[in-house]
This record gives sequence, structure tokens and C-alpha cells, in this order.
Amino acid sequence: MKRNNTEIILLLTLLSAFPPLSTDMYLPSLPLLQNTWNEPMSTVNLTLSGFFIGFCVCLLLYGPLSDRYGRKPPLFAGISLYIAASFMSAFANGIGPLIALRVLQGIGSASGMVIAMAITKDLYDGRERRRILAYMAIIMALAPMCAPVIGGFIMTWLSWHWVFIVQAIIGVLAFIGVLRLEEPLQKRSEGSVAAAMGTYLTLLRNRNYMSMVVLFSLIVLTHFSFIGSAANIYINDFGATEQVFSYYFAFNAMCIMAGAFMCSRIQKFIAPKTLLTLSFAGILCAGILMYFDIFPGPWSLALPMGLASFSFGINRPTSNHLILEQVQEAAGAASSVMMFLFFLTGAFAMWFISLGWEDTIHTLALTAMGSSCIVLAIWLLTPGLTTKESL
Repeated sequence: MKRNNTEIILLLTLLSAFPPLSTDMYLPSLPLLQNTWNEPMSTVNLTLSGFFIGFCVCLLLYGPLSDRYGRKPPLFAGISLYIAASFMSAFANGIGPLIALRVLQGIGSASGMVIAMAITKDLYDGRERRRILAYMAIIMALAPMCAPVIGGFIMTWLSWHWVFIVQAIIGVLAFIGVLRLEEPLQKRSEGSVAAAMGTYLTLLRNRNYMSMVVLFSLIVLTHFSFIGSAANIYINDFGATEQVFSYYFAFNAMCIMAGAFMCSRIQKFIAPKTLLTLSFAGILCAGILMYFDIFPGPWSLALPMGLASFSFGINRPTSNHLILEQVQEAAGAASSVMMFLFFLTGAFAMWFISLGWEDTIHTLALTAMGSSCIVLAIWLLTPGLTTKESL
């Protein structure tokens, strides 16, 4: 089948970028909303956690739906809901309505990421899929790099309401892209949607698949803890403006992109297991540097998190590829479970880090050290986890 790889990669990247675009562009406004509505940060952060809870729950629905009816129909439904919820969020007049609309926004955006991952399984195999996932990770890293900068400019020149209007416009662009896409799923699953949901039972019995999904989900605790606390630390603790905060945040996003680019260049020469081992060790080193507060001012957070983000960028294309290698069919359901645990862990991390810790940076450092130590130990001491593909 002839296809324009560049166009497909850009579309899949945009669909996969809905979560960072929906959260990171919005981060600079969190302290303002806290002061405007006189709400504690733990309540304001529910607009982040609520998004990911809606996102996670519906990840489990979109995968089987896309296996049964094709990739495009669920995408159209999800993106339409995302556009509507984004536009309505711009007119929210309190924290309660905004939390509810953010949940709906998460429900809609779930279609993009999980089905984009399934499409990579539909169209590409083996090493080519690893290469495509690495390219997607490089481009997608632009989302968390640019989104807070855009959000900072919007906050400087307009207001927080316009953040959601811009997100609605992004949803419209994705909708147009899906219209132009040829249906990628050639063989649809048979039976009812309920029968398709039964695929999850088969996946739960796939020991290698589930072990990797759970293990690789733990490593995102540091990443999402940083997302949930960065605005509060940089703006309220270090006294940065919304615009300056966006630059620090963009620096860490740039490190993710650099890690993904490095992964795309060296994955031909270094085995996936070695790459993942190095990435876990990098996050551990970042936690140690952060804990001992080696660097001055805001860089005490930015530089260690830069190392953690670089390691995270190396990790995701490789770990996603290895997880999908454990299944032969029902790539949509497999992607759903993978993304469900990934973002459910992220939602927990963003709630946990906002509980009013005396020293948030040290708590973040302990999270990085603890999660990376656990994952690294299990990864190295359980050789049965890996398949021939990963050795």
C-alpha cells in the first residue's frame, strides 16, 4: 500500500500529542487560577488529574472500538468531543465546571493517542516501527517544549480562556488530518464490541506483555510529578513569571526530544535492553543530583530534570515497541491497556506531588530515585521479562 510516511507521521504525532498540548499549554495559568478562584493548589491540580482520569478510563474503550469498526470512526467521535469540551472550557466560571469539562476533554483526547499507537502496528513492522516511533517521539517532544511557551504568551497578551480556544483549533486540524487518512486497519475483529472487550482477558494472561506494561508505567512517576509541580515551584517558590517558567519547562521538553533523537540514531547499534537499562540509570542519577541540591536557584530543578527528561526520551520509543512486540493481534486493545496504566500512574503522580510537601523538590527527587531503583532492579534481575527481540 502506497503511503506518504511524512504526512502519516505528522498526523500520528499530532494525535499522540493531545495530552501534552492539553496540559502543558495550560500549566502557566495554574497559579493564576489558584489566586483568582481562591482555591488550594491540590484542588486546582484536579483540572490536571481529572483530564487524565477521563483520558485513562476511555483508553480502554477506544482500542476495542477501533479493532471492531476501524480506526477512523472512533477518531472522529473522540476528536469532536475534544473540540467541543475545549471550546466550552474557555467559558468556565469556576473550578468545578472546569474540572468537569477537563474530564470530557480527556475522554475525547484518549482516542488520538491510543489509536495512533495502534496505527503504527497496522502500518509498520519490527525495526521500521521502532524507527517510526522514535521519529514520532522527536516531533512530539516539540509539544511539551512549545506548549508552555505558547501558554505563557497567551497569558501575557490575552487571558487563560484563549488557551482552550487554541486547543479547540488544534482539534479541528487533527479532524481534517483524519479525514485525509486512508483507513489503515485491513482486518477488523469479528463479533460485538463486548466480545472485543473480552480481548483484555487474553492480554491479562499474557505475562510478558502485562509485566512490561506495569514495569514501564512506574518509570513515568518522575515525569508526571514534575508536570504537576513545575508551575508551582518555578512561579511561587523561585518567583519566575509565567513566561520565564515556560522557558524552563521548554528546556526539559527539549531534553526529551534530544533523548528521542539519540534513540533514533543509536537503536541500530545498541540492543533495546541496554538502551532501557541506561535510561533507568539516568533517571536514578537525576534523582540523586536533585536531592543533594547541587545547582543554584531554579537550575537545582531544571538541570537534574533535564537529565531525567533526556533518559525518558530514550526510554519511551523503545519500551513502547517492546510492549507491542508481545502481541500479534488486537493492537488497539494492547495500546489501550498500555496507555491506561501509563496515564493512570501519571494522574496519581500529579495528585501525590500536590499534597503540600514541605520540600517539593526533595519529594520529587525521592520519587525519581525510588521508582528508578525499583524498575532497574526488576529489569536486571528478571531475565524472563525480555523476549528475543529485546536481547
